[in-house]
Amino acid sequence: MIITLYFYADMEPLSQKYLVVSPADRLWGTNINSVGCQTIRPGEPYPPGNHPTRYLFSEQKGRTLDEYQLLYITEGGGRFRSSSRPQFQRVGRGSLFMLFPGEWHSYRPDETTGWKEYWIGFNSAQMETLVKNDFFSPYKPIWETGLHSDMVKLYEDAIEVAKRQEAGFQQRLSGIVQYLLSLAWFYGRNADLSEVANQVNRAKIIIGQRFASIRPEDVAGELCMSYSNFRRVFKSYTGLSPARYIQQVRIDRAKEALTNTGKPVKQIAFEAGYENEEYFYTAFKRIVRMTPKDYRMLTQGL
Repeated sequence: MIITLYFYADMEPLSQKYLVVSPADRLWGTNINSVGCQTIRPGEPYPPGNHPTRYLFSEQKGRTLDEYQLLYITEGGGRFRSSSRPQFQRVGRGSLFMLFPGEWHSYRPDETTGWKEYWIGFNSAQMETLVKNDFFSPYKPIWETGLHSDMVKLYEDAIEVAKRQEAGFQQRLSGIVQYLLSLAWFYGRNADLSEVANQVNRAKIIIGQRFASIRPEDVAGELCMSYSNFRRVFKSYTGLSPARYIQQVRIDRAKEALTNTGKPVKQIAFEAGYENEEYFYTAFKRIVRMTPKDYRMLTQGL
Protein backbone atom coordinates (compact mmCIF):
# COMPACT_ATOMS: atom_id res chain seq x y z
CA MET A 1 0.00 0.00 0.00
CA ILE A 2 1.40 3.41 -1.03
CA ILE A 3 0.29 6.50 0.88
CA THR A 4 1.21 10.13 0.56
CA LEU A 5 2.09 12.57 3.32
CA TYR A 6 1.74 16.30 2.72
CA PHE A 7 2.77 19.12 5.00
CA TYR A 8 1.80 22.76 4.63
CA ALA A 9 2.38 26.00 6.53
CA ASP A 10 1.23 29.38 5.26
CA MET A 11 0.16 27.75 1.99
CA GLU A 12 3.69 26.50 1.14
CA PRO A 13 4.44 22.73 1.12
CA LEU A 14 7.17 21.79 3.56
CA SER A 15 7.66 18.28 2.20
CA GLN A 16 5.96 15.59 0.16
CA LYS A 17 6.82 11.96 0.77
CA TYR A 18 5.63 8.65 -0.60
CA LEU A 19 5.69 5.99 2.06
CA VAL A 20 5.31 2.23 1.96
CA VAL A 21 3.19 0.79 4.77
CA SER A 22 4.81 -2.45 5.87
CA PRO A 23 2.87 -5.58 6.85
CA ALA A 24 3.71 -4.79 10.49
CA ASP A 25 2.23 -1.31 10.05
CA ARG A 26 -1.00 -2.79 8.73
CA LEU A 27 -1.15 -5.30 11.59
CA TRP A 28 -0.82 -2.44 14.08
CA GLY A 29 -4.41 -1.46 13.25
CA THR A 30 -3.98 2.28 12.61
CA ASN A 31 -2.20 3.78 9.60
CA ILE A 32 -1.67 7.48 9.04
CA ASN A 33 -2.33 8.75 5.51
CA SER A 34 -1.77 12.49 5.82
CA VAL A 35 -0.90 15.09 8.41
CA GLY A 36 -0.26 18.80 8.19
CA CYS A 37 -1.06 22.40 8.90
CA GLN A 38 -1.97 25.30 6.65
CA THR A 39 -3.04 28.91 7.00
CA ILE A 40 -5.64 30.31 4.59
CA ARG A 41 -5.56 34.09 4.54
CA PRO A 42 -8.71 36.18 3.94
CA GLY A 43 -9.82 35.98 0.32
CA GLU A 44 -7.49 33.15 -0.69
CA PRO A 45 -8.92 30.18 -2.63
CA TYR A 46 -9.81 27.02 -0.77
CA PRO A 47 -8.69 24.32 -0.91
CA PRO A 48 -5.33 25.40 -2.33
CA GLY A 49 -4.23 23.72 -5.54
CA ASN A 50 -1.11 22.16 -4.02
CA HIS A 51 -3.14 19.30 -2.54
CA PRO A 52 -3.06 15.92 -4.31
CA THR A 53 -5.93 15.39 -6.74
CA ARG A 54 -7.88 12.98 -4.56
CA TYR A 55 -8.04 15.57 -1.77
CA LEU A 56 -9.19 18.48 -3.93
CA PHE A 57 -12.84 19.53 -3.88
CA SER A 58 -15.11 22.53 -4.35
CA GLU A 59 -17.51 23.76 -1.70
CA GLN A 60 -20.44 23.17 -4.03
CA LYS A 61 -19.55 19.60 -5.05
CA GLY A 62 -17.84 18.52 -1.85
CA ARG A 63 -16.04 15.17 -1.74
CA THR A 64 -15.99 11.70 -0.17
CA LEU A 65 -12.84 10.16 1.29
CA ASP A 66 -11.92 6.58 2.18
CA GLU A 67 -10.31 7.59 5.48
CA TYR A 68 -11.00 9.43 8.70
CA GLN A 69 -9.68 12.96 9.08
CA LEU A 70 -9.51 14.97 12.28
CA LEU A 71 -9.31 18.72 11.67
CA TYR A 72 -8.63 21.38 14.30
CA ILE A 73 -9.23 25.09 13.71
CA THR A 74 -6.95 27.33 15.75
CA GLU A 75 -7.50 30.70 14.03
CA GLY A 76 -10.35 32.26 12.05
CA GLY A 77 -13.53 30.36 11.23
CA GLY A 78 -15.70 28.90 8.53
CA ARG A 79 -18.48 26.41 7.87
CA PHE A 80 -18.98 22.68 7.48
CA ARG A 81 -21.68 20.32 6.26
CA SER A 82 -21.99 16.62 5.45
CA SER A 83 -24.53 14.11 4.23
CA SER A 84 -25.51 13.37 7.85
CA ARG A 85 -25.62 17.10 8.74
CA PRO A 86 -26.69 18.77 5.46
CA GLN A 87 -27.23 22.27 6.92
CA PHE A 88 -24.11 24.43 7.18
CA GLN A 89 -22.69 24.49 10.70
CA ARG A 90 -20.32 27.06 12.09
CA VAL A 91 -16.75 26.06 12.97
CA GLY A 92 -14.35 28.50 14.55
CA ARG A 93 -11.35 28.89 16.79
CA GLY A 94 -11.23 25.81 18.99
CA SER A 95 -13.56 23.72 16.81
CA LEU A 96 -12.51 20.17 16.00
CA PHE A 97 -14.41 18.28 13.33
CA MET A 98 -14.16 14.80 11.91
CA LEU A 99 -14.55 13.48 8.38
CA PHE A 100 -15.78 9.90 8.11
CA PRO A 101 -14.91 7.42 5.35
CA GLY A 102 -17.68 7.14 2.76
CA GLU A 103 -19.39 10.26 4.14
CA TRP A 104 -19.86 13.17 1.73
CA HIS A 105 -18.73 16.50 3.19
CA SER A 106 -17.86 20.07 2.32
CA TYR A 107 -16.20 22.86 4.30
CA ARG A 108 -14.28 26.09 3.83
CA PRO A 109 -13.00 29.10 5.77
CA ASP A 110 -14.81 32.43 5.67
CA GLU A 111 -13.48 34.71 2.97
CA THR A 112 -13.29 37.60 5.43
CA THR A 113 -11.29 35.77 8.13
CA GLY A 114 -9.59 32.75 6.60
CA TRP A 115 -8.41 30.15 9.09
CA LYS A 116 -5.55 28.04 10.33
CA GLU A 117 -6.20 24.34 10.29
CA TYR A 118 -4.35 21.27 11.48
CA TRP A 119 -5.36 17.87 10.17
CA ILE A 120 -4.45 14.23 10.36
CA GLY A 121 -5.93 11.52 8.12
CA PHE A 122 -5.95 7.87 9.07
CA ASN A 123 -7.54 4.43 8.80
CA SER A 124 -8.16 2.63 12.06
CA ALA A 125 -9.88 -0.57 13.13
CA GLN A 126 -10.18 0.84 16.65
CA MET A 127 -11.86 3.95 15.29
CA GLU A 128 -14.49 1.76 13.67
CA THR A 129 -15.18 0.26 17.11
CA LEU A 130 -15.46 3.73 18.65
CA VAL A 131 -17.94 4.78 15.96
CA LYS A 132 -19.92 1.56 16.37
CA ASN A 133 -20.24 2.27 20.10
CA ASP A 134 -21.29 5.93 19.52
CA PHE A 135 -18.21 7.60 20.95
CA PHE A 136 -17.92 9.36 17.60
CA SER A 137 -20.69 9.73 15.05
CA PRO A 138 -21.19 11.37 11.62
CA TYR A 139 -24.35 12.86 13.15
CA LYS A 140 -22.14 14.80 15.61
CA PRO A 141 -19.06 15.61 13.53
CA ILE A 142 -18.14 18.86 15.32
CA TRP A 143 -16.65 19.04 18.82
CA GLU A 144 -16.31 22.46 20.43
CA THR A 145 -13.23 21.49 22.38
CA GLY A 146 -11.82 24.99 22.77
CA LEU A 147 -8.24 26.00 22.05
CA HIS A 148 -5.74 23.84 23.95
CA SER A 149 -1.97 23.91 23.67
CA ASP A 150 -1.65 20.17 24.25
CA MET A 151 -3.79 19.43 21.18
CA VAL A 152 -1.80 21.85 19.01
CA LYS A 153 1.44 20.27 20.20
CA LEU A 154 0.20 16.80 19.27
CA TYR A 155 -0.47 17.92 15.71
CA GLU A 156 2.93 19.61 15.53
CA ASP A 157 4.61 16.50 16.94
CA ALA A 158 2.83 14.39 14.32
CA ILE A 159 4.16 16.63 11.54
CA GLU A 160 7.72 16.35 12.90
CA VAL A 161 7.50 12.56 13.29
CA ALA A 162 6.23 12.11 9.74
CA LYS A 163 8.91 14.41 8.32
CA ARG A 164 11.72 12.39 9.94
CA GLN A 165 10.23 8.98 9.02
CA GLU A 166 12.32 7.12 11.58
CA ALA A 167 11.83 3.42 12.16
CA GLY A 168 8.42 2.78 13.73
CA PHE A 169 7.12 6.26 12.89
CA GLN A 170 3.73 4.88 11.84
CA GLN A 171 3.28 3.30 15.27
CA ARG A 172 4.23 6.57 16.95
CA LEU A 173 1.78 8.48 14.76
CA SER A 174 -0.85 5.93 15.70
CA GLY A 175 -0.29 6.76 19.36
CA ILE A 176 -0.66 10.47 18.64
CA VAL A 177 -3.98 9.81 16.87
CA GLN A 178 -5.26 7.83 19.84
CA TYR A 179 -4.24 10.63 22.21
CA LEU A 180 -5.94 13.22 20.00
CA LEU A 181 -9.13 11.18 19.99
CA SER A 182 -9.07 10.87 23.78
CA LEU A 183 -8.58 14.63 24.15
CA ALA A 184 -11.34 15.33 21.63
CA TRP A 185 -13.69 13.20 23.72
CA PHE A 186 -12.51 14.66 27.03
CA TYR A 187 -12.61 18.34 26.08
CA GLY A 188 -15.72 18.00 23.94
CA ARG A 189 -17.60 16.05 26.58
CA ASN A 190 -16.84 18.59 29.30
CA ALA A 191 -17.78 21.47 27.01
CA ASP A 192 -21.11 19.80 26.22
CA LEU A 193 -21.86 19.36 29.91
CA SER A 194 -20.65 22.75 31.12
CA GLU A 195 -24.11 24.28 30.64
CA VAL A 196 -25.68 21.85 33.07
CA ALA A 197 -22.78 21.51 35.50
CA ASN A 198 -24.16 24.16 37.85
CA GLN A 199 -27.60 22.52 37.90
CA VAL A 200 -26.12 19.12 38.62
CA ASN A 201 -23.93 20.55 41.39
CA ARG A 202 -26.99 22.27 42.88
CA ALA A 203 -28.82 18.96 42.78
CA LYS A 204 -25.93 17.26 44.59
CA ILE A 205 -26.00 19.91 47.31
CA ILE A 206 -29.78 19.55 47.76
CA ILE A 207 -29.46 15.78 47.98
CA GLY A 208 -26.49 16.00 50.37
CA GLN A 209 -28.45 18.25 52.74
CA ARG A 210 -31.77 16.37 52.66
CA PHE A 211 -30.87 12.86 51.54
CA ALA A 212 -33.04 11.19 54.19
CA SER A 213 -36.31 12.60 52.89
CA ILE A 214 -35.71 14.02 49.40
CA ARG A 215 -37.19 12.40 46.30
CA PRO A 216 -35.76 12.77 42.77
CA GLU A 217 -38.95 14.55 41.70
CA ASP A 218 -38.49 17.07 44.53
CA VAL A 219 -34.98 17.91 43.32
CA ALA A 220 -36.19 18.39 39.74
CA GLY A 221 -38.92 20.73 41.00
CA GLU A 222 -36.46 22.88 42.92
CA LEU A 223 -34.35 23.21 39.79
CA CYS A 224 -37.45 24.14 37.74
CA MET A 225 -36.91 21.17 35.43
CA SER A 226 -39.18 18.40 34.28
CA TYR A 227 -38.24 15.12 35.94
CA SER A 228 -37.51 13.38 32.63
CA ASN A 229 -35.12 16.13 31.57
CA PHE A 230 -33.52 16.33 35.01
CA ARG A 231 -32.99 12.56 35.08
CA ARG A 232 -31.39 12.58 31.62
CA VAL A 233 -29.07 15.48 32.42
CA PHE A 234 -28.10 14.18 35.86
CA LYS A 235 -27.32 10.68 34.59
CA SER A 236 -25.31 11.95 31.62
CA TYR A 237 -23.15 13.99 33.99
CA THR A 238 -22.76 11.59 36.94
CA GLY A 239 -23.36 8.18 35.38
CA LEU A 240 -26.10 7.51 37.95
CA SER A 241 -29.82 8.16 37.91
CA PRO A 242 -31.00 10.59 40.62
CA ALA A 243 -32.65 7.74 42.52
CA ARG A 244 -29.46 5.65 42.46
CA TYR A 245 -27.42 8.68 43.52
CA ILE A 246 -29.72 9.38 46.48
CA GLN A 247 -29.48 5.77 47.55
CA GLN A 248 -25.70 5.86 47.28
CA VAL A 249 -25.56 8.98 49.47
CA ARG A 250 -27.82 7.29 52.05
CA ILE A 251 -25.62 4.19 52.13
CA ASP A 252 -22.45 6.29 52.41
CA ARG A 253 -23.90 8.20 55.37
CA ALA A 254 -24.93 4.91 56.97
CA LYS A 255 -21.40 3.58 56.51
CA GLU A 256 -20.01 6.64 58.27
CA ALA A 257 -22.37 6.13 61.21
CA LEU A 258 -21.59 2.42 61.43
CA THR A 259 -17.87 3.19 61.52
CA ASN A 260 -17.84 6.22 63.81
CA THR A 261 -20.75 5.75 66.23
CA GLY A 262 -22.30 3.13 68.45
CA LYS A 263 -25.87 3.86 67.34
CA PRO A 264 -28.14 0.86 66.83
CA VAL A 265 -28.46 -0.27 63.22
CA LYS A 266 -32.19 0.43 63.30
CA GLN A 267 -31.56 4.07 64.27
CA ILE A 268 -28.89 4.46 61.58
CA ALA A 269 -31.26 3.04 59.00
CA PHE A 270 -33.99 5.51 60.00
CA GLU A 271 -31.61 8.50 59.97
CA ALA A 272 -30.41 7.50 56.51
CA GLY A 273 -33.97 7.59 55.21
CA TYR A 274 -34.98 3.91 55.50
CA GLU A 275 -38.19 3.41 57.48
CA ASN A 276 -37.96 -0.34 56.96
CA GLU A 277 -34.91 -1.93 58.63
CA GLU A 278 -35.20 -5.05 56.50
CA TYR A 279 -35.12 -3.01 53.28
CA PHE A 280 -32.06 -1.17 54.62
CA TYR A 281 -30.28 -4.48 55.19
CA THR A 282 -31.12 -5.60 51.64
CA ALA A 283 -30.00 -2.33 50.02
CA PHE A 284 -26.83 -2.13 52.11
CA LYS A 285 -25.78 -5.70 51.35
CA ARG A 286 -26.45 -5.27 47.62
CA ILE A 287 -24.24 -2.18 47.41
CA VAL A 288 -21.54 -2.88 50.03
CA ARG A 289 -21.46 -6.68 49.62
CA MET A 290 -21.80 -7.29 53.37
CA THR A 291 -24.39 -6.71 56.09
CA PRO A 292 -24.38 -3.53 58.20
CA LYS A 293 -23.29 -5.52 61.25
CA ASP A 294 -20.41 -7.16 59.37
CA TYR A 295 -19.36 -3.76 58.03
CA ARG A 296 -19.35 -2.30 61.56
CA MET A 297 -17.26 -5.18 62.87
CA LEU A 298 -14.80 -4.78 59.99
CA THR A 299 -14.38 -1.01 60.23
CA GLN A 300 -14.38 -0.81 64.04
CA GLY A 301 -12.04 -3.77 64.42
CA LEU A 302 -14.48 -5.73 66.59
